[in-house]
Amino acid sequence: MRTLPDLPQIVIEPIVRMALSEDFGESGDLTASLLVPKSAIGSLVMRARETGVIAGLQAASLTYQLVDSRVEFKPLLNDGDRVSAGTIIAEINGPTRSLLSAERVALNFLGRLSGVATLTRQYVDAVNDTDARIAATRKTTPGLRALEKQAVLAGGGYTHRESLAAAIMIKDNHIALAGGVDAALSAIKSEADHMAKVSVEVDTLEQLKVVLTYEPDVILLDNMKAQTLKEAVSIVNSSKYRRPVLEASGGVNLSTVEGLAKTGVNVISIGALTHSSPNFDIGMDDK
Repeated sequence: MRTLPDLPQIVIEPIVRMALSEDFGESGDLTASLLVPKSAIGSLVMRARETGVIAGLQAASLTYQLVDSRVEFKPLLNDGDRVSAGTIIAEINGPTRSLLSAERVALNFLGRLSGVATLTRQYVDAVNDTDARIAATRKTTPGLRALEKQAVLAGGGYTHRESLAAAIMIKDNHIALAGGVDAALSAIKSEADHMAKVSVEVDTLEQLKVVLTYEPDVILLDNMKAQTLKEAVSIVNSSKYRRPVLEASGGVNLSTVEGLAKTGVNVISIGALTHSSPNFDIGMDDK
């Protein structure tokens, strides 16, 4: 498993602060402030209630740190670790009011991100006998992209483009508005920065043959069945032009991904990793 560096504080802190502000509202935790003595000290544990992959520990830890620096958040696992139901993920000790007030936001981050990591791992395991990579897309929850992409990494996947500025990606709408494949690729070839990688989407083998002549870095094979992908790989491998990375995308699910991976494509990108992953069930219990 890859070692995952923490996200920079400048990236993650605004996300966590926004979530806390949303949950605290204008008056904070009315229930805890009325029912729990200010001097009370407590201990809780976060426990997995199902089998999967953990992600989001940095966000959960920062949640407690921002609510009350006196709270000790002690993770017992790392992002990317597999767990079964009943596994204790972290211990939290400190002022009881703060433990309760930060609980929901911390669990929301862990549940959401562990769900992304768990689904990603299912796809990664499904193509384990091939050389294909599983990658996310930009179909992320607004405001949570950095965290969700980190969760994909925790699940063993790859992140694809981080943003529009990360690479040039020419899709069908770009081609239509530019006046065709030749016009779009000619413009990019003459105007693009030399450091920018270029990806082009095609949905037919005829388009693939045209695009190959421009030698892009990546060709995205959109919504192609396995047999068509095999033909595309064959065309590329026998071409005299520089070989691009071949990415398959569109309509991928857990029942089809292995067959697609065995066609010889290099990457399979899946929007569902971040837009359709189920929440991972984590509970907060007395220590």
